[in-house]
Amino acid sequence: MVVRQHGRVGAAVVATLGLLVCGTSVTGCAGGGAVVGDAPSGADAVRQLQRAAGALVRAGSSRTRTSMEMATGGTRVTIYGEGVYDYRARLGRLTVLLPKDPAGTEEHRPITELLSPGALFMKNRGAGVPADKWVRVDTATLSDGNLVTGGATDPYAAAQLLRGARSARYVGQAEVGGVPVRHYQGVADIVLAAQRVPAVDQEPFRAAAKGFATAEVPFDAYLDDQGRLRKVSHRFSFVNGRQRTTVAVASTTLLYGFGAPVDVRLPATRDIFAGKIAEQ
Repeated sequence: MVVRQHGRVGAAVVATLGLLVCGTSVTGCAGGGAVVGDAPSGADAVRQLQRAAGALVRAGSSRTRTSMEMATGGTRVTIYGEGVYDYRARLGRLTVLLPKDPAGTEEHRPITELLSPGALFMKNRGAGVPADKWVRVDTATLSDGNLVTGGATDPYAAAQLLRGARSARYVGQAEVGGVPVRHYQGVADIVLAAQRVPAVDQEPFRAAAKGFATAEVPFDAYLDDQGRLRKVSHRFSFVNGRQRTTVAVASTTLLYGFGAPVDVRLPATRDIFAGKIAEQ
């Protein structure tokens, strides 16, 4: 993930990833793009960012790489993901890699995640789950709306959050993966995003607005000349429900390969684990 700037410019943490699902029963725009080179006003910057999700829908699909860094109690770990996403069907597949245990002796199997409206499906998620079974989680029940629980922010949700941009400024021209982009910095409001996203997406954002330590989310976003989001970094802060400590999360989503084929088939009811996930 390389960005060249041309303008101005733990075990406890691993447990945090599963904190919202472990021990829980589970059952089954209008607007054109920005022209790189022009310097928009603050109001124009906000409008362009709020249109980013619509630009992705028009693009259809993309490949994605994600990283999520969590820090609490002096422990810092990074979780990586890679996959594809269909913005029209709002379906995606990610392979998520967890870090080693603190002792460095145990390798975690990659987690396969299927992203869909209202639900997150995970395979290889927890101890006690059969290898051929999926864990299904209703994202509206998660106190972060699945912005961090899965170890990767849903690419479409990352763009949707920009609908809640309250303020933004143009930093300068940059490149992401060799593509000229505009770099913006700003603050998004999860409550405002929940009011502006389509009705089908509102519940997870409403849950996140209640669950995070603050509804304000600082971000850095990079848009190409078609207004498509190429990269976005969010900085979240939420309270660990078990230890009541604040967890800082830096989530970065990189989008590329627009138009990539996406074939996501959600698991049948018989393939969904109906028990409890063991503590890890």
